[in-house]
Amino acid sequence: MARTRSTKGAGAGAKATSSPKTATTTTNNSSTVYTLPAESENPPRVFVLPKQTSPEARIVTLQNPRYSKPTRYLACASTGFYEFTKISASKTAPRSWLLHGSQGDDCDNKFDTHTTRGADLYVSSAIDPVFLVLPALVKSGSDKKRRFLSSDDHFDALSESSSTTDETTSHLSELLKWPEIRRILEKRMETVCDTVEAGGEQMFRLNQDKLLDEILLKAKRMAKHGLPKSMVEKFVTKALEAPILGIRSAQAASKPSNAATSQQESSHDNSGANTPSLESADSQSTMSSVETTYTSVSDASTAATSVSSLSSAAAEEPNNEVVNAMSASQEVIDLQTLRVAFDFICSTYLPPALSKALKENLLATNDSRKGTDFKPLDDYLVQLAKLRQLAVAARSTDYSRKRTMDEEADERAEKKRKKEEEDKIKNANMSRGVKQLKKVNTSGMKKLSEFFKKK
Repeated sequence: MARTRSTKGAGAGAKATSSPKTATTTTNNSSTVYTLPAESENPPRVFVLPKQTSPEARIVTLQNPRYSKPTRYLACASTGFYEFTKISASKTAPRSWLLHGSQGDDCDNKFDTHTTRGADLYVSSAIDPVFLVLPALVKSGSDKKRRFLSSDDHFDALSESSSTTDETTSHLSELLKWPEIRRILEKRMETVCDTVEAGGEQMFRLNQDKLLDEILLKAKRMAKHGLPKSMVEKFVTKALEAPILGIRSAQAASKPSNAATSQQESSHDNSGANTPSLESADSQSTMSSVETTYTSVSDASTAATSVSSLSSAAAEEPNNEVVNAMSASQEVIDLQTLRVAFDFICSTYLPPALSKALKENLLATNDSRKGTDFKPLDDYLVQLAKLRQLAVAARSTDYSRKRTMDEEADERAEKKRKKEEEDKIKNANMSRGVKQLKKVNTSGMKKLSEFFKKK
């Protein structure tokens, strides 16, 4: 098998030049020296495309609905639009791609090989075409002043806005020449717009209520299939986590009950079968377990203690259980998951002004929409905020404030002691006459400086 190696300079002190690099290919009995091509300014990239797309599918530039910047999308006349997600390689462990494929129709001996410096991967995923048209639908006016416009008017406004925001030309006008693409866009516009017939042409006007229902439906499907683990941990679990009260030790709770049982058996054997005891075994074990169930709990720390310290203490004993001040029900968790999914869609695919309006509309009408009543979640978050405030106040009052008061008392005592020592030294150096003069009452006498003032 042929091996390829790059040649280095002739000596250690050889200067680097801008001439093309050379490489040597060694075979069994011969070697060939050839020049490596210059590094490409536009290197090839690796895209993962869906199988169901047609051969006419093209990668086009369209306006991003959220940031109004030119973005690459995959447009297919049969399946719709796809967005690309960039998956980058780790910076600590650099990687590269070795691309090898056929070149031309005759692929017997013609091969094209590329080596990329980075190992970035672009994965395509379906995107709702209605998001790509939303910027034009929003710009048609406010909620009360929006007019019914034809699809061509909306598309023209979208093309004009994309051309003014950036020098890159949008390919929307070229895509609209495909009848299938136009039908896909108009069909999705019907789901979020009010439509009327005028002059044999269909007119569209954005309806925020329909758009809210559509976004909410997408959020429900997203929450049903499950959010990514990182999102659940950061935006659901930690957001609903209550302060910690203490650690429940299963081992400590079981020992007293066993000791109480053995104590009862010993007293039963010594005193006879009919000798009554002061308390039954059940009551003794119950009281003992209650007294020793919660460890590290005091009157001052009823709000919470350090989460990290208690969690590490619980990790040392596998049977220990962390006890929180309150726990979220499954309904609250589901509502939080739904809200996170809704916020993610709004912050990714909707313009900022429209996203804010939809969130306010959802909060104002959540009671009337079936399955979107966030009141249990809001009540839980209000109570959780109060518990966290109590936790902060308990820690600062029980520890920080107490140490501050002790330090202030020590400082006052030290100042008083130093003053007494200074007075004692001064009195020791005074003569008897000076001490007697200090005892004289001078309240009615003038000071010596009064006799030297100007008249």
